[in-house]
Amino acid sequence: MTDQEAPAELQPDVPHAARMWNYWMGGKDNFAADRAAGDAVAQVYPEIVVMARQSRKFLIRVVRALTAELGVRQFLDIGTGLPTMQNTHEVAQGIAPESKIVYVDNDPMVLAYARALLVGTTADGTTTYVHADYHDPDKILVGAEEALDFTQPVAVMFMGVMGYEPDLAEIRRIVDTVMARVPSGSYLVFWDGTDTSQAVVEGAERLAQAGGVPYILRSPEELATVFEGLELVEPGLTQISEWRPDGDGIEPIEAYGAVGRKP
Repeated sequence: MTDQEAPAELQPDVPHAARMWNYWMGGKDNFAADRAAGDAVAQVYPEIVVMARQSRKFLIRVVRALTAELGVRQFLDIGTGLPTMQNTHEVAQGIAPESKIVYVDNDPMVLAYARALLVGTTADGTTTYVHADYHDPDKILVGAEEALDFTQPVAVMFMGVMGYEPDLAEIRRIVDTVMARVPSGSYLVFWDGTDTSQAVVEGAERLAQAGGVPYILRSPEELATVFEGLELVEPGLTQISEWRPDGDGIEPIEAYGAVGRKP
């Protein structure tokens, strides 16, 4: 979609955070204003581009492992953002066409794109979207239960979205509420940016000073607390670029993630 073709409600002349992330990941659902703003942010905080692209590679490897190796056929992707290349449903249904995927986001901009790009039914599986804020996990679960079978394992995904919540206790509440509802054999996938180098900490500060939405960097030890009570899948909590790399080179990044199984 070009800037001229975009509906007015998408405000193509106003930079938008979700479209900027889409741009950093190499997606096509962004406009000139988003690309200009994205380039400006990357000049201040160049690690953001690496983080965005490594996060997508992590998602692809995780969904592939969950589907092909661990037999998961249901995914609840919370805070999905704008669609780009190799989304959760494309990876999962490419391996197991009967897979069911529910995307969740509360951004009206994301909703506009999701209605066109993320909702659909294959011959065997389904892909749908719930418009909800991750601070309201009960609403998310009500919507998800319309599409997923909660007597069967579900992979719950929080992919780099909890850095916008400043309270770690609130993050635990959200994650614990969702994981309490899914059955034994379900999985939690979680990653976020970490404060593991002075450069990335300074970069995040400069990003906030430049007008970006503040993103809270946490220690790997803090991120590990969301997996309490779960069994970590090998290799455990690690830099996302080091989670089962598939030969395209390991690019160090200050972002840690893991996959945990509910006993």
